[in-house]
Amino acid sequence: MEKKIIFKNNQLKMSGILFLPANFNEKNKYPAIVISSPAGAVKEQSPSLYGKKLAQNNFIVLVFDTSHQGESEGLPRYLENPTERVEDIRSAIDYLTTLSFVDKEQIGALGICSGAGYSINTAMIERRIKAVVGVSTTDPGAWIREGLDGKITLKEQIKLLENVANERTAMANGSLPTYMPYVPNEVTNNMETTLKEAYEYYRTPRCFHPNSENKVLLISAALLIAFDCFNLADTLLTQPLLLIAGSKADTFYFSERIYNKVKKNKELFVIDGASHVDLYDKEKFVNSAIDKIVEFFSKNL
Repeated sequence: MEKKIIFKNNQLKMSGILFLPANFNEKNKYPAIVISSPAGAVKEQSPSLYGKKLAQNNFIVLVFDTSHQGESEGLPRYLENPTERVEDIRSAIDYLTTLSFVDKEQIGALGICSGAGYSINTAMIERRIKAVVGVSTTDPGAWIREGLDGKITLKEQIKLLENVANERTAMANGSLPTYMPYVPNEVTNNMETTLKEAYEYYRTPRCFHPNSENKVLLISAALLIAFDCFNLADTLLTQPLLLIAGSKADTFYFSERIYNKVKKNKELFVIDGASHVDLYDKEKFVNSAIDKIVEFFSKNL
């Protein structure tokens, strides 16, 4: 059972879907989970798949379009702002606490890809999150700084920041904004596996959605490059943490990085044979992830 809802992030109207258990009774109290999407994704893609499956296991689940994306408000459109992504999650929790059938002491956060990095970052300052799960976790700031292969140099980082500075000047003087794609619009042989699979997932009938427009403002790069999702996790992330990663994922090192940084109450669950994007929608891999997530949240919420 699901219904579309609207909640507020300060002055922005955020578009979400609330998934309810099949035997839902509004007089009961349920644990709740807020799911954060990969960058550039919309709520109807991987977040809804996980939301439906978790609702089948007696959780209330809220998925939503991030600010500036999809059906949620936010100008300029297609901005990827890490601090706003964090506030999106906190505002989603605000909304959950207004529902009489949600147990306010049993709220968890789950994120996929960059949504996992943002969920982990949010949990450090948002103590209403009692447990957090990262699926195919990435740190989008580190991805921009380092590149997926870790080969971006400081000189290249500075050049990117100079390009953003020039772009802001041009926009202030009337030029139209420049957009970059979140995922490739075509595949080349030397491209990293995750990028090839992201193209197949987002840009083909496999999981194409018209609201996922594959556009991000160039000026977002400056906001991302200075943002570290895992900063202070060694001290502030005290809630239980579950990381789920595919053994074949070329983003696996992100899960290892945050796992090694967190001091305790942590688990890295590896799904053999799965790649990064396999965990978005491949049935056997998603079901393995869901079984582990249900076990984790049932224990820690």
